[in-house]
Amino acid sequence: MTHDKTTLRPITDADWDGIMAIQAQCYGALGPESLEVMQSKWHSSPGSCFVMELQGELLGYCLAHPWQQDAPPPLYQTLPPLERRGKLYLHDMAFSAHARGKGLGKQALAKLTQQARAWQLDALALVAVLGADSYWQRQGFSAIPCPKPLDSYGPDALYMNRPL
Repeated sequence: MTHDKTTLRPITDADWDGIMAIQAQCYGALGPESLEVMQSKWHSSPGSCFVMELQGELLGYCLAHPWQQDAPPPLYQTLPPLERRGKLYLHDMAFSAHARGKGLGKQALAKLTQQARAWQLDALALVAVLGADSYWQRQGFSAIPCPKPLDSYGPDALYMNRPL
């Protein structure tokens, strides 16, 4: 019996239709970000953005980038080029319905942790939305105070951090 292995690989231009479709499935309640905004994360830090696929099917994506500020970047705005300092901010990790039960979240988080350590960053950070804070707590993240409102992220948004 063979086990199919999921591949985590860099994003290519050909992946964006699939990425945008997964974003629409997962974040309809928040309103999806535009292609330009999503791609700005990738252009700012291609080394920490990737897709997950199995046998050619795109199952998920991850957009992460270095961030130096004490509050998350605003939603719906493009990012400029960034320096590799501070923390690795996990802007978005989303999976298709076919990805359930495959452990992709843990694989992606391990890859992000490895990248953050290679860049000598001191933490991973994210905003938990749509009730995902309990998942992130199980992954070692803790809620931290945020000096600015998180209104654009939804009513239950929490800024979270995991030191490395």
